[in-house]
Amino acid sequence: MSRPITLFTGQWADLPFDEVARLVSGWGYDGLEIACWGDHLDVRRAAEDDAYVQSRRDILDKYGLNVWAISNHLAGQAVCDDPIDHRHQAILLERIWGDGDPEGVRRRAAEEMTYTARAAARLGVDTVVGFSGSAIWKYVAMFPPVSQEAIDAGYRDFADRWNPIMDAFDAEGVRFALEVHPSEIAYDYWTTERTLEAIEHRPSFGLNWDPSHMVWQDLDPVSFLWDFRDRIYHVDCKDTKRQIGNGRNGRLGSHLAWADPRRGWDFVSTGHGDVEWEAAFRMLNTIDYRGPVSIEWEDAGMDRLRGAAEAVEFVRSNLFDPPEGGAFDAAFSQ
Repeated sequence: MSRPITLFTGQWADLPFDEVARLVSGWGYDGLEIACWGDHLDVRRAAEDDAYVQSRRDILDKYGLNVWAISNHLAGQAVCDDPIDHRHQAILLERIWGDGDPEGVRRRAAEEMTYTARAAARLGVDTVVGFSGSAIWKYVAMFPPVSQEAIDAGYRDFADRWNPIMDAFDAEGVRFALEVHPSEIAYDYWTTERTLEAIEHRPSFGLNWDPSHMVWQDLDPVSFLWDFRDRIYHVDCKDTKRQIGNGRNGRLGSHLAWADPRRGWDFVSTGHGDVEWEAAFRMLNTIDYRGPVSIEWEDAGMDRLRGAAEAVEFVRSNLFDPPEGGAFDAAFSQ
């Protein structure tokens, strides 16, 4: 099986793509999950310019790397979000933000996602990872009280905006893997079920599994893999450390900065947190997941040049394959 190990470049977009590829190759990664921002990948250029696509391929080839997925979280976030505000202006390309009119931003973000499908296909990639945004995340506290009609309207809004995008993905033969994550239309088990129902279980619409966001919500990420085994289209490795138990730190983070010890949780280097990686890797074997395992680096307490190298060593040594040819059954059949 030997699934490839990649690095998500989203947290490295301050560096030139060539430099990231050089570093990653030296650390022993198999490839990159390329973020569609910084100078790493411009999806419109990739959708239209053969020379540009070749330039990305040339960099990967120079360092012996491959690509199995690209990610466009930032544009995807703006497709359904309400409100659209200064936070989105800070993360979106100028061509998407435009004059800042909210509905115009959503429309241009949706168009950017269709370009992303075309860019993926031209790169020879069959999976795009990203966010969806949500018109109803603002109601997560459910107070002041929210009617069921308002929640239902949020899922309809998601389906109305994402079905045309998925038509473009289908036309290109590319899948979308929604990262189940707070602030998205799907952020836990029940919202994931409702999201898949809303989009009528389209085969091209699946999930990106990142256990860190589940652990700090007290969800079981291993059970999630089993429950949605036919929809796990991509896997991100990111760890979480809960810092609860002193009666002060809470799940919601208290509007404190990353790595502040007063938070109830923090992202940490893979293998240093509360994710049960052995159980997770065993479940990936059980569901026969054969795609890349992508390390996402967000540990604010460790230098990333050290941590990214440490992370690939940890995953490489623990991402074991199942026994071949029914070895266990054979051993007890004599």
